[in-house]
Amino acid sequence: MKPSTLLNSALLCTLLFPFVGCHSKSAPTSENFLQGLNKHFVDHPDCLLSNISFPYETTDPKETARMDTLVKSQLLDKTVEMSIHVSRYTVTTFGVRYAPRFCYGHRVANTIDHFTPPALANGFKETQVTYHYTVEDIPVWAKSAAVLKAFPAMAEITSGHATGVATLAQTPVGWQVPD
Repeated sequence: MKPSTLLNSALLCTLLFPFVGCHSKSAPTSENFLQGLNKHFVDHPDCLLSNISFPYETTDPKETARMDTLVKSQLLDKTVEMSIHVSRYTVTTFGVRYAPRFCYGHRVANTIDHFTPPALANGFKETQVTYHYTVEDIPVWAKSAAVLKAFPAMAEITSGHATGVATLAQTPVGWQVPD
């Protein structure tokens, strides 16, 4: 592009911005918010177990029932110590692929339902966005009726009708979820 054409484009954009806006990755638009969210979600999957390490032991009957669904899905093996009523879970050869957190896909934001006006916080302009999303790359074990029943939060997240709220920060290269 010629320097004079570039200058004319910049001048035109400056003059028209109050009326029609100019495309910028850092503009507070639904499109830019979706790009920022989806870039973040690719590297931040949703997972069942965030605070558990294996081998894992429990005496809680409700937790045992939940973990047993992962045994039926062949992700975990179970042994029981009858004298102290403890169920002990270890990861199977098949389960190693998903352990220890048992991630079941990543979000894809589809629509921005609402966002707050960007305001200065932590040195950046930030906004809170409410969005609808779906989950992609869901493994077969995470679709089983037993696992979905045992983990209702995962069932809601993978339903295709889930909503979320996130904070996005404005940067020169676009909107990003602060880590």
